[in-house]
Amino acid sequence: MRNLLLTAVFAAASLFGWVAQAAEFQAGKEYVELSSPVPVADSGKVEVVELFWYGCPHCYQFEPIINPWAKQLPDDVAFKRIPAMFGGLWNAHGQLFITLESMGVEPQVHDAVFAAYHQERKKLATPEEMADFLVGQGIDKQAFLKTYNSFGVRSRVEQAKKLGMAYQITGVPVMIVNGKYRFDLGSAGGPERALEVADFLIEKERSAR
Repeated sequence: MRNLLLTAVFAAASLFGWVAQAAEFQAGKEYVELSSPVPVADSGKVEVVELFWYGCPHCYQFEPIINPWAKQLPDDVAFKRIPAMFGGLWNAHGQLFITLESMGVEPQVHDAVFAAYHQERKKLATPEEMADFLVGQGIDKQAFLKTYNSFGVRSRVEQAKKLGMAYQITGVPVMIVNGKYRFDLGSAGGPERALEVADFLIEKERSAR
């Protein structure tokens, strides 16, 4: 009997903890519900987007926190990054990211690009500067430059710009869950808490299906 009572107490405490956490995350406080939801790439999965910039120190510091989290997401959650485009170097770096994705090499050099900017003080402001750096990462220079200037990459750059506008972002890093909810590290209360908000909203969308 005592064991049954203890089990009931622990179960109630666990449920209370989940409800308390859920009550903590509120629209208009930790996250914003977009007035016009943005269509997702795969309606069969809960989509999580991180908008970032290679030159953003907060994005750089967020990397070792968000990467382990993203790697262990369940199969029904699709995580992707989209570069924020606010002009100038933001656009150049955004085109760099999309080029690396198009070439299928982004996973192997993503961290190195971040480190080049923040540790080695390399601005990577021009395609030539980017290509020269990437040669040291095992990327063919001419293949990179050809892809960087391709129609396909330029089209994806325009799509990224439109998505940033649709998400109504004003800075980075910012996260979007299922095209409906937007939050950043400030509104969430820090990097770790931002991922708790993401988990909460993922479960919210999953439960609504």
